[in-house]
Amino acid sequence: MTRVVRVDDRVPREERRRALAEAGRRLRAGELVAFPTETVYGLGADATNPAAVRRIFAAKGRPADNPLIVHIEQVERLREVAATIPGPALELAGLFWPGPLTLVLPRRDTICPEVSAGLPTVAVRCPEHPVARELIAFADRPVAAPSANLSGRPSPTRAEHVLRDLGGRIPLLLDGGPCRVGVESTVLDLTSRPPVLLRPGGVTLEELRSVLGRVDLDPGVLGEPHSGPVRSPGMKYRHYAPAAPAWLVEGTPPAVARKVFQLVKEWAGAGERVGLLISEETAQQLGELLSADLPGGGGTLQVEVVGPRDHPEEYARRLFALLRRLDEAGASRILMEGVPPVGMGLAVANRLRRAAGHQVIKAEPGGAPE
Repeated sequence: MTRVVRVDDRVPREERRRALAEAGRRLRAGELVAFPTETVYGLGADATNPAAVRRIFAAKGRPADNPLIVHIEQVERLREVAATIPGPALELAGLFWPGPLTLVLPRRDTICPEVSAGLPTVAVRCPEHPVARELIAFADRPVAAPSANLSGRPSPTRAEHVLRDLGGRIPLLLDGGPCRVGVESTVLDLTSRPPVLLRPGGVTLEELRSVLGRVDLDPGVLGEPHSGPVRSPGMKYRHYAPAAPAWLVEGTPPAVARKVFQLVKEWAGAGERVGLLISEETAQQLGELLSADLPGGGGTLQVEVVGPRDHPEEYARRLFALLRRLDEAGASRILMEGVPPVGMGLAVANRLRRAAGHQVIKAEPGGAPE
């Protein structure tokens, strides 16, 4: 059984400290602990303990060549994780830590190679969430933690998502309430010259370029997954995916609405239960479709409206929870609306493409599922 312990702001301070102290002892003993961060829930283990780190991969069903991120509770502990720390790392840490930015640096030997899939680098960040930082402090060692879900599934942004995926597989889950950001951290490789953005997240490409000048974008961010060794999670496999096959529809709201209407009529008419993940603007364009009876076959429609299209932060915060809701509703096919890959929209676009397995429909006339 997985024990669930509430540690949110409604819990008295001393009770929360006792729970986190116990969780820290469990981490030191080599156990797994799921805990909240500002991005998504993480599944933590002692990053210096190879057996404990291997338990993460086993619990998640995660391929061993998919690296993990190491979490520390303060910048001063970076030297326990990284063998060398270039000036830009300290500058970025001063600006964005604690927060949703992960830096790839040369790995110190105290961090077990299983964390980094045997590579000489390590991905490290200092989370913003107070529960995460206090837990790491009680553990008194770096904590390796990928998202606390079954490998490939939408990341968990609430404790109930973790329990649904990993209940019975892990001993302890700390329930800190919903996550603020909703998508994983930005990953920046500082071992490359110039630095390379490997995964977009809560710190935008524009923010990084305002500090560092040139920052290159890895082609896999919006392209096909890498096939060889990678220095960051989220680069190699299908990620964030609902159980049903999904397609990403890209275009303006009127064009997306027309294409979605066409596909819904076709698929629901053939008896499919179609799930939609769309913006407020596209929902308005669809108009009466959302409440109309669908023709033929007995198919049905499940619609989730994310929010305004020009608020990608809202898209990010709700994305994974709504994909899980479409799964729970029994959708057999899912259509997701894309967003412009600018600012936080780049992180959303990346997650949507991965969730769709890069099945992209251009909403211009004649566009069709690829």
